[in-house]
Amino acid sequence: MNGTKLSDSFYMQEDVVKIAKNLLGKHLLTHIDGQLSGGIIVETEAYNGRSDRACHAFGGRRSARTATMYQAGGVAYVYLCYGIHHLFNVVTHRQDYADAVLIRAIEPTEGIAFMLERRKLSKLHPRLTAGPGCMSQALGIARSHDSISLLEETIWIEDRGLQYEESEIKAGPRVGVAYAKEDALLPWRFWVKGNRYVSKARPVY
Repeated sequence: MNGTKLSDSFYMQEDVVKIAKNLLGKHLLTHIDGQLSGGIIVETEAYNGRSDRACHAFGGRRSARTATMYQAGGVAYVYLCYGIHHLFNVVTHRQDYADAVLIRAIEPTEGIAFMLERRKLSKLHPRLTAGPGCMSQALGIARSHDSISLLEETIWIEDRGLQYEESEIKAGPRVGVAYAKEDALLPWRFWVKGNRYVSKARPVY
């Protein structure tokens, strides 16, 4: 099923928390190494570059890693976590605002055989794409994809008309941001209630 690729106007919206919630139900797709793969976004986290201590760019921090966050919305921010996992984020808002949404999990729908091969799994299981590191590996996303446009044909997000009701969406603190002090308590993680592909990680605060 084909959908409508999200345009720059979606990514340029000012409210990163609203964007994170609205990304639930959208389809994240990649065309990497000649293979199409992807699925329904079922878990996200919002990060605000100006007021959020959990954000890499908080306090105006600029580095080789965070430079991508300062671009205008609609590009991929991919960084290496713990030297192992590639984490995929969507940069939002206008240039120099450094907002981003971490995509934590998808429910696989396309190219499942390719994703299983990348994850070295023999059968479909939630650990295929539950959690941001697993998801990026399954989709073939790596550090080399940092800063690429989400409006082109390598990584993109589509709207296929799926929209979850408020009763189907849960919100709570983000995962692994204890260093952010009171900001660690912000309910900026969103997930689809009862979806088996939502990560099992628990917030630490």
